[in-house]
Amino acid sequence: MEKRRGLIKLFSIGIMKHYAFVILAFLLLNTMVPVEAIAQGGLLITPRRVVFDGRQKTILLNLANSGKDTSTYYISFIQYKMKEDGNFEQITEPDSGQFFADKYLRLYPRKVTLVPGEAQLVKVQLRGYNKLNDGEYRSHLYFRLENNVTALGEDKEVDSTAVSVRLIPVYGISIPAIIRKGKLTTKISLSDLAVAMVNDTTPGLNITFNRTGNFSVYGDVEVDYISPDLEEPVQVGLVRGLAVYTPNKLRHFTLQLDNNYDYNKGKLKVVYKSKSDLNKTVTLAEKELILGN
Repeated sequence: MEKRRGLIKLFSIGIMKHYAFVILAFLLLNTMVPVEAIAQGGLLITPRRVVFDGRQKTILLNLANSGKDTSTYYISFIQYKMKEDGNFEQITEPDSGQFFADKYLRLYPRKVTLVPGEAQLVKVQLRGYNKLNDGEYRSHLYFRLENNVTALGEDKEVDSTAVSVRLIPVYGISIPAIIRKGKLTTKISLSDLAVAMVNDTTPGLNITFNRTGNFSVYGDVEVDYISPDLEEPVQVGLVRGLAVYTPNKLRHFTLQLDNNYDYNKGKLKVVYKSKSDLNKTVTLAEKELILGN
């Protein structure tokens, strides 16, 4: 009897340690969500983009289930092109100057089941890098939620006298997977700055991003308002993680501004910045708009 109690105690301690590790991993992931993670439908993914430049062969993705139900996710590749307005269109063949990355990447595992609060690593492995021509290759990792159409224990009833249609939403989330080879030649500039109303009460700033060179750009956009009425510049707009993907030369974007200021005088300073390999902030482009002209 004592031996049985001892075994039960050891088993219980093992379970407690397992869930303690899962909860700790989940909390660690949650602390990174605002900067490096992307979340949708209860799935947290860290980091929010995968970039290979030949120095690393493997990148690990952290997946965590922040929902209330056990969920299964299927992981696959999907191809997109970015339009000039920033929206994505699914494609099967690359545009001129665009190259897909999926055949040079390996995923493991491709199916993940997570209980609430559980986290798991997914390995993205680069292969055949030395055989690639210089340039940028991009595909997107797609995480699709498997829906449980019928709850456990629920009986399916068939009514032969009626026809019904039930729409089941399928939740998915995608992140870019990029391979880069060769010397960076990309340059970015800003143009066509103009204040415009987003709606009846919210002002916005129209910006055109102009990209040249071989690689995509990715960074944060900050807008400061500078006025003689203010002692110092004040930040009135911020967008994180704005990209201009190859082969696009242009991207048009409207950034919402703080509606507590008068944009008929003074000026706006726009800065597009990114993080370098050494985690230092690098300014990609900047431009000022004189207001009231």
